Amino acid sequence: MVASQMKKKLQHLLSRVVLPIAALSLSLSAQAAEPLKIGYSDWPGWVAWQVAIDKNWFKDVDVDVKFEWFDYSASMDAFAAGKIDAVLMTNGDALVTGAGGARSSMILITDYSNGNDMIVAKPGITSLADLKGKKVSVEVGLVEHLLLRAGMKKAGMKAGDIEIVNAKTNEMPQMLASKDIAAVGAWEPVSGQARKAVPGAKAIYTSADEPGLIYDVLAVNPASVKAHRAEWQKVVKLWDKVVAYIEDPKTQPDAVKIMAARSGISPAEYLPLLKGTKLLSLEEGSKVYVKANGYQSLYGSTEIANTFNWYNKVYGLSQNVPSYIDPSFTNAK
Repeated sequence: MVASQMKKKLQHLLSRVVLPIAALSLSLSAQAAEPLKIGYSDWPGWVAWQVAIDKNWFKDVDVDVKFEWFDYSASMDAFAAGKIDAVLMTNGDALVTGAGGARSSMILITDYSNGNDMIVAKPGITSLADLKGKKVSVEVGLVEHLLLRAGMKKAGMKAGDIEIVNAKTNEMPQMLASKDIAAVGAWEPVSGQARKAVPGAKAIYTSADEPGLIYDVLAVNPASVKAHRAEWQKVVKLWDKVVAYIEDPKTQPDAVKIMAARSGISPAEYLPLLKGTKLLSLEEGSKVYVKANGYQSLYGSTEIANTFNWYNKVYGLSQNVPSYIDPSFTNAK
């Protein structure tokens, strides 16, 4: 009788210890099997990854990656909500999500904007100075807002010289077509859609006027960086293959076809967009990772964005810029 009771107690104890451990083991196995989830949106430096996706290059390097397509601001929302492990966004916007609690590490610079970000104005407006006293629509706190303010400063304008009207970037074609809006801020291909929506509209200021103001990066949740360092290193190394395929005259037509299909436009329409995006190889990116002031450094450029964000009350506390930047993946031998 005593032996029987002891046996039952032992079985009960084991069920309370072994079963949870087994369940935990299964849970960890499931987590280990989960792919790296990356949010991307309609920008040439990010659509470039479609080449690797369609060519199954991630499988070739034995890394399980799932890219999820979003509108830009929605991709940042998904990252902030923990639905994805990483997001492709601008260096300045990485600070915005981080200030809200969703910290990230910029482990790769994909490109810098070299004309594709722009302020598009209605016919008859030829410069930023012409916007004085008028309404301009941008997505407040994001990159086109920064571009507009940088251009206004260079033109000797004050913040109060124009009235900012907030709207989502993908809404800019409709905003420009509305009666009261004189200009909008958007990036390609949305800026091209805005020009089509208002015949005669044209870009009056672009990121080519401020090279290095806007860097585009792969920003990863620090916990994922720590847990999956080897996998993220494979992703970063693969970037060179993507850049080479896009820039090689022999393979560029195929790359453009792939990228255009993802964006829903023709290859002929897409090819000019590459000229406004300076893709950076890992070697080129390593030079930008050097600590310095000004636009030629990711640190300097991001500090400028941080000052803008804090001054315009995008967030309340100035961010520690170096804590967001991790050059070790790009600089790995």
